Amino acid sequence: MQSPGEAVSALADVTVVVVTHESAHCIAELDGLLGSCPHVIVSDNASADGTPTLARQRWPRARVLEHERNLGFGAANNRALALVQTPFALLLNPDCELSAEGLGTLLMAARNMVDAALFAPQLASPTGKLEVNYRWPKTVWNSIGPPATGMTCVGFVCGAAMLLRMERFQQIGFFDERFFLYYEDDDLCLRLFQAGLAMVLVPEVKAIHRSRSSSKGSRPWRNEYSRGFHHAQSKLTFTAKHRSIAEALQLRRKLLVTTSVALPIRMLAFVPRLVARMLGRWRGLKSWKIDD
Repeated sequence: MQSPGEAVSALADVTVVVVTHESAHCIAELDGLLGSCPHVIVSDNASADGTPTLARQRWPRARVLEHERNLGFGAANNRALALVQTPFALLLNPDCELSAEGLGTLLMAARNMVDAALFAPQLASPTGKLEVNYRWPKTVWNSIGPPATGMTCVGFVCGAAMLLRMERFQQIGFFDERFFLYYEDDDLCLRLFQAGLAMVLVPEVKAIHRSRSSSKGSRPWRNEYSRGFHHAQSKLTFTAKHRSIAEALQLRRKLLVTTSVALPIRMLAFVPRLVARMLGRWRGLKSWKIDD
């Protein structure tokens, strides 16, 4: 087995892919890893805060893709993954911090488990609290039991940090671009699960996840509205795709009723970001359409 030091020297075998949108405030925290990696692609979704310029200045070797509009998380990842020439790709959110040693350990696990398609670290908050970033597919059964203490095969991992073995994705492809934001990782992992392609959690590798801080922008209420809108739309799209259209329509009716009832109450207890998110959710539910 390789030592951690040898694993770090193998970083030439991985391309780090970071999708950004108004993420200039995250650039410095990413430097610990990206500054050590020879292959980096930043796929920027029309940032107006100088993110692409800062990325080029910080990582001169990086390839920076500047999209004219916000393509969404999955689509921006797909544009970068189409350019990857290395055996592995690490998908890393801007608000997720992983060390070069941690990535080296993930690569070491990947070389020891050659049939697995995906490897993921244990996510933790900046205070050290472990997140539940793995489980079995919700469409199969509910996950129960204590947290993992060793390498474990799972049925889902959060898309904030994923190491992909590129050749295993020839069978299923990458992200379904109907998911603009949210549920794209659920969909990808469920397709891996259905194809019998293993996903492995490596809990000894910790990645700091500053959840929901990857994008700031000058209009935070608008960001919250967008979160609510896309979460609602993606939830229904996932249900229609992996369960049935009838169940998705039933869920839409239920959520429209509960959101319509809760919204006036939320307005009375006025918390701007929560009101904006709920308004976005209502609009997302109302405008959702069945894909042809």
